[in-house]
Amino acid sequence: MNKSVAVVNYGPGKGSVEIREIDKPEIGEEEVLLEVVNVGVCGSDLHQWTSDHSWPVNYPVVLGHEFGGHIVEIGKRVTHWKEGDRVVSETAAVIDPDSPMSRRGLYNLDPSRKGFGYGVNGAMTRYVRVPARCLHRVPDQLAFEQACLTEPCCVAFNAVVENSHIKPGDRVIVLGPGTIGILCAAVARLCGAEVGIVGLEKDMHRLNIAKQYGCEPIVGDATPWALQRDGLGADCIIDAAGASATLKIAMQLVRPNGQITKVGWGPQPVGFSLDPLVQKNVRLQGSFSHNWPVWERVIALLAGGQLDTRPIIGGVWPVTEWHEAFEKMHSGEVVKSVLRPV
Repeated sequence: MNKSVAVVNYGPGKGSVEIREIDKPEIGEEEVLLEVVNVGVCGSDLHQWTSDHSWPVNYPVVLGHEFGGHIVEIGKRVTHWKEGDRVVSETAAVIDPDSPMSRRGLYNLDPSRKGFGYGVNGAMTRYVRVPARCLHRVPDQLAFEQACLTEPCCVAFNAVVENSHIKPGDRVIVLGPGTIGILCAAVARLCGAEVGIVGLEKDMHRLNIAKQYGCEPIVGDATPWALQRDGLGADCIIDAAGASATLKIAMQLVRPNGQITKVGWGPQPVGFSLDPLVQKNVRLQGSFSHNWPVWERVIALLAGGQLDTRPIIGGVWPVTEWHEAFEKMHSGEVVKSVLRPV
């Protein structure tokens, strides 16, 4: 089979996504060809569909960067992998190995980095070419339906464990009950924190899913919960909402000498004073993507059952029904849609 159907973002206009037939990729010497079993729909896929994203896209491009499958072909210089291996892939499809960031192992912060689904063709299709350096082995007991969500789990782990300073007993507030927000809340619970997750009335379904991870659902104003212990605010605020305005809320809720970790994208300009950061002596930390050791930790958590992605999965659709899967996520009916190639 040399042709496959794919979900393609073909231009910058709103709604410029459709099913197209594409050629089977040819791999290089240091790449593998992966036959995709499952691919998750990310909020960034939705943003490209609705054309309210804030990153450059190489049109036309196959969407999808949360994926796993079986190796079906191996490049000449690839070692340690064989056909049939069960794997998931990191998202940094193109990096400069000689950049200062890459040399430190922080290739996710290499300015020339290009990811699957916007920089190069992603996995909402049957076959995807993947650099061997991006691969991680998936244990047999971990189903691909869950394993394909390793990537958003890694985003959450990087934000909460690597880029925040959370100790057992801390009070943490997560703003935004989307996929990343719920997973950040779940990881914060694994760190021993008390966690409140904030959304709107229309988010009750998502908030109730967060409750399954031991979090306190909060509709609207989180101030009473933030002040509950000693009146000073929460130790850490994780801003996982896709709007810049939530940073102002975070500054109100955080305690003096606390931390705000911003993992949600918000392209809107900030129209308020940042003086509370100074007055409260607050650390404002951005968090982007992930790297190799984060993936190894997260796969261990998923395989061992400490982190379970099943509560957030709202359904599995064939890629030909991508529109329904996108719509259900976009409307908030489901937290996470998963696709499978046809």
